[in-house]
Parts: sequence; structure tokens; C-alpha cells
Amino acid sequence: MQQITAQHTYIKHYSTADGLPSNNCYFTLQDSKGYIWAATDAGVSRFDGKVFETFSIEDGLPDNQIIRLNEDSSGKIWFSALNGQLSYFYKGRIYNEQNNKLLKKLRFTGVVISFYEDRKGHLWFGTNKNLLVRWDGKTVKRFSSADPKSQFINTVVYEDKSGIVWAASSHCLRYFDGKTFHKSKQHLRAVSYKTAASNADHTMLFLDYRGLNFVDGDKQQLTLRIDRSLIADNAGYFYAENGNELWLANRSGVYHLESDGTKTHYLPQVTTSQVIKDNKENMWFTTNNGLYMLPKKSRRIYMLDSHQGLSQNTIKSLASDNSNRIWMGMENGIINLLDRPAFGLRHFTLQDHEKYSSIKELKLNSARDAMVFSAEFGIGKIPLKGSASEQMAGIVQNNNTNVGLKSFTIGPDHQIAMAMSSGVLVLQKPGTNFSFSSADYIQGKNFFAGRAYRVYYGKNNELWFSNLQGLSQIKDGKLIRHYLNHPLLTKRINDIAQLADGTIVLATDGYGMLFYQNGKLSRQLTRLNGLANNICKKLSVRDGYIWVITNNGINRIEEGGSHRIESFEYTNSLLSNDVNDMLIEKDTVWFATNRGLVYFANTPFDKTRETPKVLISSISSKNKELTPDSTGFVLKPGDNSISFYFSALDFQNSNILYRYRLKTSNPWTETKSRRLEISSLEPGNYQFELSAKTGNSAWSTPTVVTFTQEEHFWQSFWFMALLLLLASFSFYKIAVYVTRQQKNKEQQQLVLKNRILMLEQQALQAMMNPHFVFNVMNSIQHYINTKDTSSANKILTGFARLIRKNLDICTRSFISLEEELEYLGLYLSLEKKRFGDKFNYTLKIDPEIDQDDTRIPSMILQPYIENAIWHGLMPKENGGKIEIIMSRRDPVHLLIEIIDDGIGIDNSLQQKRGSHQSKGMVLTQERINLINQIEANPIQIEIRQNGISGTIVSVLLPN
Repeated sequence: MQQITAQHTYIKHYSTADGLPSNNCYFTLQDSKGYIWAATDAGVSRFDGKVFETFSIEDGLPDNQIIRLNEDSSGKIWFSALNGQLSYFYKGRIYNEQNNKLLKKLRFTGVVISFYEDRKGHLWFGTNKNLLVRWDGKTVKRFSSADPKSQFINTVVYEDKSGIVWAASSHCLRYFDGKTFHKSKQHLRAVSYKTAASNADHTMLFLDYRGLNFVDGDKQQLTLRIDRSLIADNAGYFYAENGNELWLANRSGVYHLESDGTKTHYLPQVTTSQVIKDNKENMWFTTNNGLYMLPKKSRRIYMLDSHQGLSQNTIKSLASDNSNRIWMGMENGIINLLDRPAFGLRHFTLQDHEKYSSIKELKLNSARDAMVFSAEFGIGKIPLKGSASEQMAGIVQNNNTNVGLKSFTIGPDHQIAMAMSSGVLVLQKPGTNFSFSSADYIQGKNFFAGRAYRVYYGKNNELWFSNLQGLSQIKDGKLIRHYLNHPLLTKRINDIAQLADGTIVLATDGYGMLFYQNGKLSRQLTRLNGLANNICKKLSVRDGYIWVITNNGINRIEEGGSHRIESFEYTNSLLSNDVNDMLIEKDTVWFATNRGLVYFANTPFDKTRETPKVLISSISSKNKELTPDSTGFVLKPGDNSISFYFSALDFQNSNILYRYRLKTSNPWTETKSRRLEISSLEPGNYQFELSAKTGNSAWSTPTVVTFTQEEHFWQSFWFMALLLLLASFSFYKIAVYVTRQQKNKEQQQLVLKNRILMLEQQALQAMMNPHFVFNVMNSIQHYINTKDTSSANKILTGFARLIRKNLDICTRSFISLEEELEYLGLYLSLEKKRFGDKFNYTLKIDPEIDQDDTRIPSMILQPYIENAIWHGLMPKENGGKIEIIMSRRDPVHLLIEIIDDGIGIDNSLQQKRGSHQSKGMVLTQERINLINQIEANPIQIEIRQNGISGTIVSVLLPN
């Protein structure tokens, strides 16, 4: 058996790979806000738990090599450079001799190696030369000594409880009377200026070669003896608690020395210069290989790997036996045993280990006298008494066939159920060597076909299993298909467990955790509820808690109530993935990983988890830096965007969720980003609130920044009022103008309508041409004189009907095409009787035209027909013919053509004497012009000669 001399404590390491400017670190400081500052040979870094923000000479440092850091009561972070110059960081900016005249007074010939602020706020600077400096913020007081045996080289200052300032150098101890220093009879023989530290209660601790000493005024006491070799090994800055517990940094690493003599060595062979403790009780080690953080005791993680004696790092399964031993199933058929509490470690290899390969599961049998294991090839058992090499293994088929075993479970009556690639097999009496044959398979009784994943015996000896179909149960010899009860129960199930109240808990492959009770799915837990991942691999139930391994870490869930979920984010560096199995004990939880055995204390559920502290590191607007510590600033109208850079200080949990809002009345918006850009700000007052939480904590108290976005002049109230007034006045003027125009238009339309009416009356008169009436009357008289009574009656009847029709249509502006045709027929028939064979006419109407529905202006065609007869046909000796054609030019226009074969309009105009025009045609044209001013679609009339003789009148009417 190999004895483990020291357990390996996991320590988080930060290096240049994480953002440090250099691994060679000199000094570490936690400021009052909680940031960790690291001084290196390549600048200074400020760490918020996730990001290192580095400052160098480009940002204002006088030198990149900073050897010491200190914070004063006003919040200034002082930097002591290797070139002797001082600078400080305050409210986001570094001040040096170039931008701060007062710092020029603090230019020394040596390097500042110590810093102290007394009750009066005076700053004391010790140097590596014969010089001690006091600064009150305005004036500088320098102290030195001409005596070679009592110089101020490497002086460390502290103030005791009575207000006396003491200065301990390499040569002597002095006290200050307010004006000058006086030698004391006492000596403070610290190994170096690094091994002396002042306390907040105005006492002091220092290391000499005997050990740790306590100083109160002029009294000194040795409180802890230390091996001289540890102090002589280049001891650095130390951290002490209660005066008798020491964390010592030296060339060989870090030593934790307790009053009972316990000594723990961390970071062996890593040169360490300093140890500090932060406000969360984490320990920080400053080394020449970067920074290391050891979590507080309740959160420390321990690890065993091949360096501590494991046969290999990859562990597949875990179990414990009656002898308080931990069994670890490894690859290649190897098992490791850890004896406790002595932490003895031994390992052995199974017979036929090449067949078994990885030991996938380990379970104590029902009799608790043997450890049963499973591998891809089969299962076997190892007796707890006797030689471990006496294991008995069984395989399926007796012919060494690989069964593709996924998991197994042991029932209370020693039966074994196996989940295999072919199905679920139940062995009621597995015998001593677990061997059996496929001939023993009885479908529906001891074998259930279908690729299976998990088997589990519940409290009442019922068997639960999952396969390709989902969740099923064998109870009292009957198969119950629970996957029919809910779609989620058909998903792949990786593990099964049972709670005290009988609830079945299922770990699914992508759907989180399911709680199944009395045939119903009672609850589902996913990432939305706080799970690290929805892919859950293993379950374990103990002491009212459910432990689950996910693909992204581990969780612990309370059994009852709301099933509150606890995250172990501080373990994510080791347990975020590649976790294969777990063993939950009362005081310790163990995890099998690909990196070794990881374990930590099983502490109670932390219901009062401290919330993370939110800090705003910088604020900018339009590339202008704003002071992050200020509030109530004003953004100019053109600077209507703002950016916030922030962080939540938590050095163990990196999974931090933020929420923010711009006004208290607005809902919260959640984000994981540490940068927020807000643009297009409306004028007004804003209250930016920002808070954060980890997986286990509540939301922190919001950090608040108030600011005002100024408005453009055109967004101001007076401008908007003036604009409204101008708009109202303009609207009034426009309304008056439109109303006046509308009235004018109405008056014009009224005038037009009156004019049209007048023209219609005149057209009526023109239609009753006196010559026409006289000739008609002569014709009637002629027929009467010749006693042709029938012809006289016909002409008289036609003339009467024409007169009546004239009187009818003259009262209407528009008539139907049918009425117009009737009127034209009466008129043309009378003209035909007058002229006899010298006049002929034809009417051609497109049958597609709806004569009753088609409307045309009244008295519009007759003047053109009359003009064609008298001025086109009558001048010819033989008379002539008129053809009237009506057709559809398109769906919305009616085309009427009046075609005569007379002398032609051009010839007629040349033969005319004087300026006489047809009165009917002139009146008709005026009517059409007036109608076109009122109607949206105009009437178009075209008169042209048809070749040498003849005339065509084309009238295009909208319809």
C-alpha cells in the first residue's frame, strides 16, 4: 500500500494566459472596493474576478516595474516604481509628476519600500536609502541620520494605540515626538522590511529568526515559534491571524503554520513573495509564476491524481464499502482503493482485464460482503474479505460474447437487473459466477427487448428501467409502460432515483430533471430553474438532497418544497465537464473525473448567500470618459448615447447574471454582458440601476447612477409651444384660404350651371330653326291644298312629336342614348319628307351599347346633323347621304361619328361669304366647354374633311 503524504488542494492559477501582463508579480493588494491589484514588472493589473485590466506607462505609470501597492483613506491607490517615482490611481485616472505638481515634491533618491497613513492622515514613505518622508498633502518633511549605525534605511512605520509614531529600520527603533525622532532602547529585529506588518488595531507583527512576534507600543512578545530554515529561505510578506497562525511566503512556496504545530505546504518550489487574505476569506499568493488563489476553507476543493499515487487519472466509477474504503473503477480493468482516514492507496488489476476494459459501475451487494462491478463485457464481484485477486466474473452466453452492458442494479432479494444494448435482463438467482445463456431469455418475463440505458430497483422491489421507448416499470410481474403517460417520459433517461415519498426522479438527456409520482409528471427542472445544464447524467439522493451531474457542472436540489437548486460554481474549473460518477457522504462529496478524484466538504445548504458586489468601472459618452464614481452628470443634446462598463466582484463564480433599467418605472432587463451601450436617449432625467446575482444568491442591492440628457432647443417646451402656435396660425390661414377657394369654386360652378342652362335654352331655340319651321308649315299647307290629308297628318303628327320631345329634353342636362336616338329619328324623318330623294340617312348602333343606361348631354348632336344637311348636302345638285355611327371606343368612352358625303367643310368655308356661323354649333361648343370645366372627364369633338369632299364629325363622350 502506498501512503499519501499530502492531499492536493486545488488552487486557482492566474497567469499571462488569463490576462496578467507578466507572470513575475511583486505585490498584491485588495482595495476598499474589492478589486485585486497585482504589481508586476510589466505594469499593474486590476482584477474583478474575470478580467485583468492592465495599466502601464502608456496610461500614466512612471515605470512599468511597480514593486509595491497601497491604498490611503481617500481611496487613492499608490504605486511605488522601481525608478523611485510615486504615482497614484484615483477615480479612473493615474496621476504622476507630469499631471500633478504636488507629486514632484515626493521625488526621492531611493525606492519606496513601505507606506503608512497615521490618524492625522499624514502619509509616511520608507525608502531603501537613508530617508524617511512624511507628507501632509501639501508639504514634505524628510528625515535622515548622519550616524552610520542609526540610519533610516528600509524603515517601516506604525502608530501605536497612544498615537505615538514608531519607525523601525535595519539599524534601530525610533519614536516620534511630533517634531523629531528619538532612539528607543528597544530593538525590532525584523528579518527585512517585508516581514514587518502593522495591524488595524495599532499593533504590529514582525518575523525574526525565532518566529512571529507581537508588538504593542514598546512591548514585544513571541507568539509563534517557527523553524528558522523557513524564515531564512527568503521570507516575504506574510499574513497572520490571531497572532498565532501564520501564512508564510518564501522561496519554496507558501507555508500555513498553526499554533498546534500543523504545517501545510502549498505551491512547493514556486518562489512566493507575498500572502494576503481578501474580504471573502480567500488566500492570494503572489509569485514569480503569476497569482494563485486558495478559496476559503469551506470552499476548498481537494484532488487525488497520478501525482499522489493513483494508477491513472481517469476514474469511471465510485463506491464505498463497510470498511470506510473508497473504490475507484479505472480503465483497463484496474481498480484503486483509498483507505481512510490514513489515506492509504493501493490498486489491482482484474483477471482478463483486457475483456473488461473500463469499470463502469461499482455497487455493494445486498449482503454487503462483496463489491459488484460492471464493464462493457459483463459483470463480476470481488469479495471484501480475502485477496482482491479472487474476483469472480460472469459473462453472458458462456461463449464470451460482449453483452454491451450499460448499467446494472441489485435488488433487495439479491436479484440483478442489467440494461444492455439488446434489452433489459433480470437474473433472479445469478449464482456465484453470474453466468447465464441467451436460452434463459423469456420475453415479457425476465427479458424485455429494446436497447436499454438504465435500470433501478425502487423501495418496494419494483424495477424501473429506461430504453428507446422511454420509462417503464415491472411491478408484481407486470410491465407498466409509463412513457404513454407523458411525451417527456419518451425521451432518453440517463439515470433514475427515488425520493423518500416515493417520487421517481429522472435525469434526462437534454430535458433536465423530471419528477414522476402516482402516474403523473409533477415537475420539470431545467436551466431556467437554475440547473447547470439540461443534459443530466447521474443522480444521487442523500439526507434530503438530490445531487445531479450535468454536462456543465453539478447541482444540489432540496427534496421538498420548491426544489431549490444550489450551484457549485466555484468547482467549475474541475467539475464543469468530464465528471463520470459521484459518491455522496455525510461530510464529503467525491467525484470521479478524467483528471482524478475530486472532493470537497458537504456543507449545509447556504440560504443566506452573500450577493455579489457590483462596481461600474467606467462610463463614457461619445468617446468622452466620465468619472464612474460621480453621479448627476449632464449629457449635451448631441451626446445622446452612453456606455457603462461594469463587473460583479466574485473570485469564485464566473457565471454572473446582471440586470439593469434606466428608470424605476421600467421593467428589468437581464444580461450576461459586462458592457452596456445605450443610444438614442430621449431628453429627460434617468436613474440607471444595476444589480447582479450568482446561481445561489439573490439579486444584489442596485448600484445607482443618475444623469440627465439635455434637450435640443427644438425639443424645448417654449420651442414646441411656439411651433404649435405657428402651426395653429398657419392652419387657420390655410383653412380660411381653402374655405374661400371652395366658396369661389362653388360660385363659379353655379355661374357655369346657370350659363349651361341659358345655353340649353338658346340651343332649344336654335334647334327650332325658323326656316325649318317655315318649311315644315309650307309642306303641311301644300298637302292640305292638294287634299293629301294623309301626308299632311303624318307631317303634322311628326312635327308635334318633335316639338313635344324638344320641350321634354330641354329641361334635362343629360338624357339616355335611347331618347337621343328617338329625337334624331323624328328630326331626320321630317327632313327626309322635305327633301325627298335628295336626302338619305342611316343609323348604325353597336349592339353592345346599352342604350337605356348610356347617358349623353342633351341637344348635342342635332346642330351638327342640321349643319351637315344644309351646308354639306344641299349645295350639291343631287343631294347626298348622312351616316351616323355609334360604337364603344373603350369600356369608358362612347364614340359618335356623323359622316356626310357633301361638299366638305373646308370647301364650304371657302364658298361662304361673310362671317356667318351656325348658331347651334357655336352654342353646343360653348356648352361642351362649360361642361368640361365641371366634369372630371372631358368631352372631345373633332370636325374634319373626309378627303376631297365630305365631312366627319367625331364626338368622344365619357361613359
